[in-house]
Amino acid sequence: MIRIYCEIADTARIRGEPVVHPLVLVAGYLCMWLAGSALFAALTLGVHAFASSGQLLDPVVGIAGAAALLVAGLYQFSGLKEACLTKCRNPFSTLFANWSAKPGRIFHLGMEQGLWCLGCCWALMLVMFAVGAMNIFWMALIGLFTLIEKQTSGRMASRSVGAILLVWGAALLLVSA
Repeated sequence: MIRIYCEIADTARIRGEPVVHPLVLVAGYLCMWLAGSALFAALTLGVHAFASSGQLLDPVVGIAGAAALLVAGLYQFSGLKEACLTKCRNPFSTLFANWSAKPGRIFHLGMEQGLWCLGCCWALMLVMFAVGAMNIFWMALIGLFTLIEKQTSGRMASRSVGAILLVWGAALLLVSA
């Protein structure tokens, strides 16, 4: 996103047009992720207040863990996931179509792009409830998957992980019943 913005900005600068510094775009993007992080932190506190485990970082077991896996798995097959992933994979059209020399508009553009990228990942973040909120192995694995998903074309990666999550969630639900 930053590279593409800078390429568009360089073209505008060559034509003598005013350009907003890319850090304004990044600030908007990070603000959206900060808001998403705050929502997930609140959700984590809420879920663990009602979960059977007394430890905040422990996995949520039973129906709550299964529900997190099933929601994440179903979302991998949704049209909204595909739309967000398309915008996140290729931000050129969003950046180019909404180009502006006004810092406020570029900040908003960063927030918009952050929302598209958050839309790709929020459901996978639910998996952390089922495996433990700060489990570094699972954080790295989900991070690696999101990188693969963003860098590949098509829906094979999303659907494969979606199927795995659905089977895992159903198995956990059966075991918990």
